[in-house]
Amino acid sequence: MANLLNYLNDKVWGFGLVLLVLLTGLYYSIRMGFPQIRRFKLLVKSSTSSTTSEKGLNQVQSFILTAARTVGVGNIAGMATGIHFGGPGAIFWLWILAIVGSPIAMIEGILAQCYKKEVNGEFRGGPAYYMESGFKNKKIGHYFAMFYAIVGVFAVTLLMPGVQTYNIAKGINIAFGFKMISIGLVFTIVLGIIIIGGLKRIGKVAQRISPIMAIAYFLMSLVVIFFNIEKLPATFALIFKSAFGKDAIFGAIMGQSIIWGIKRGVFANEVGVGSSAITSASAEVTHPVTQGMIGGLSVFMGTFFICTTSSLMMIITNSYNTVDKAGNMIVEYLPGLEYGNPYVINAINSVFPGIGEAFIAISVLCFSSVALLAYYLYAESDLIFLVREKKTPILILKIIFIISVFIGCISSVDTVWTMGDMAHGLMAWINVFTIIFIGNQAVKIFKDYENEEKHGKLPVFNPEKLGLKDVAEIWENNEYSSKNN
Repeated sequence: MANLLNYLNDKVWGFGLVLLVLLTGLYYSIRMGFPQIRRFKLLVKSSTSSTTSEKGLNQVQSFILTAARTVGVGNIAGMATGIHFGGPGAIFWLWILAIVGSPIAMIEGILAQCYKKEVNGEFRGGPAYYMESGFKNKKIGHYFAMFYAIVGVFAVTLLMPGVQTYNIAKGINIAFGFKMISIGLVFTIVLGIIIIGGLKRIGKVAQRISPIMAIAYFLMSLVVIFFNIEKLPATFALIFKSAFGKDAIFGAIMGQSIIWGIKRGVFANEVGVGSSAITSASAEVTHPVTQGMIGGLSVFMGTFFICTTSSLMMIITNSYNTVDKAGNMIVEYLPGLEYGNPYVINAINSVFPGIGEAFIAISVLCFSSVALLAYYLYAESDLIFLVREKKTPILILKIIFIISVFIGCISSVDTVWTMGDMAHGLMAWINVFTIIFIGNQAVKIFKDYENEEKHGKLPVFNPEKLGLKDVAEIWENNEYSSKNN
């Protein structure tokens, strides 16, 4: 089974997908005038404004839930995994993905808002919805949408939860000695109660848990780096040299560095996967571009505040091992230690002995809990697209998802990471191709937004003026326009 999963994952994750994501991100960066840099102030402003919403998440909740997927186990254990298989150079390619890939997240957010639907009193949407409505050829759009929704339900329900719950259980097991199966049972029951509460409860839980722990983790990373500050220039030099094959030790794995840097970035920040667009669609905002900016900022937050500090503190304290493509150790600073959270724990313990285990256990518990809530939202939204307002399939999904969460606690580290990466890769192939075909609609909306700003107007989304059809009813009725004026 493990060999089959690895074979399939290698086929999904090759240079083809890496180039597809990078070139698409670069193309739209140029088309939109690099808004991730030029309009950074707008990114921040869009994510901090908040209005009460009765049908979805408000802007702050949407940002937190979106950012929670970019501040999670992918930023902690994920960075350790990236360094283990790709060396320090993988971090450089992670930065590249964040910079050129941010406009992809913006386009996903804009399209998700443009084509969202109201189902059972709550907003739903995402790639399947903008695929079905955004293609000029409705038959092609329908096929794309059905394919993505089916893959999405399968991937998010069965392949993705394991990596989160494994790291939760493993962290608590290392820190406090509880059996992983017992941890899994308790955690699964609590998560099930939250999921049954619906979208509003998910948003409220995310809003309370994620920000405090993210700040605490970021500060801990900075302290570890500060205590080794004299090594920081050499650490950056190693990252850059390794990324381009110029380091004597890591030069032979330059190809791995590129693939693992992009792979870890896609996992941590969901660039191109489309799943964060489902969160984007569930929000109630005054203009689609506002949600696009929230998505763009989330990518930056996850990469440059959490992924980077995680990586730096591991590299700067030599808290990692690295293997070549055949699995042979080329650097072994931590003999016999499992890759993942133990690398981060070792980095923290190098400065604060005995603190790392408990700190990482609590951090991962908070981050992964919110990530799993987001996963369920993704799976439910895709299933609703397939079955519409039927409630029985949703109940079945809840049960299967909760079982999948538990199974992750008793799986192996290699299996859960392989399954998680394969899920992200499968969805990225479908979604990025879609972005290539219909992303220009989002560019048109964004440019219209900026044009109204230049003329001193409060930007109002008018789909008829832009020639857009089949948009969400709320935009056709100009409900938000009346709120703005």
